[in-house]
Formats: sequence, structure tokens, C-alpha cells
Amino acid sequence: MTRPEITGRPVVLDSEGLSRAVARDTYLAAVVKAARDDRCPVVVSAMTVVETVHPATDQAALRWTLSRLTVAPVTDDIAADATRLLISTGRHGHQPAVDAVVCATALRLPGRPIIYTSDPDDIRRLVDGRATVVPLH
Repeated sequence: MTRPEITGRPVVLDSEGLSRAVARDTYLAAVVKAARDDRCPVVVSAMTVVETVHPATDQAALRWTLSRLTVAPVTDDIAADATRLLISTGRHGHQPAVDAVVCATALRLPGRPIIYTSDPDDIRRLVDGRATVVPLH
């Protein structure tokens, strides 16, 4: 497997990315390893953790995975940024709101973050060129 190109940039995972990391998906494991090797943060929003968990989630695997990541809180500032992203794109509702929180979290990180997502079109619209979006298929 080719090493994912992180190049010193923060990495953000959406719920699909976190789910795959918890399941020890080889590609996501390589992404996390490459970021950690480069001393780059791998970040998930606290909202992403809530969205990801379901009754069949392996809680031990989740705890282990989260111990290797940074869980960013949903602060008032993140909520305000997410709201502005939604307004700027004319979006509303549950799923766009969660995507906007992920994007607002990413856009507060230094540099140009890399967002791994199963929803690349909506994420690209929300970040408007200010982050690299990597689709997860």
C-alpha cells in the first residue's frame, strides 16, 4: 500500500473515516500512521464521535482509536463558524449541520487541513477550497 501523502498537514476524519479507523481499515490505519509519523494531528469533532457510535460499535476499539486522535469539542465558536458555512451554502438540516461542524473544526486548524470523508461533494462546497478533501469510497 502506498503511504498516504500528509505533508505536514492536519488530518480530519468524518464519521465514515472514524468508523473505518475503529474497524482497523488498512487504508485509514495508514493515514493515521502517516500523520502520526509526521507529527501531524489527526482530529475528529466530538460531534463525529456521537454520530459514529451505534449499538454494535466495539467500545474497546473505539476507545483505543480515540486515544490516538484529538477529539475537538464543539465550542460556541465552532458552532458559529458552522452556522456561517451553512448560510453561505444555503444548506440546512441534520446531515449538513454535522458536515458543517466537521468543516468548521477543520478550518480552525493550522495550515490547509486534509478531510477524509464519505461525502466529498458537500464537504467541498462547505470548505470552498480552504481544505483538501479526500473521498472515502
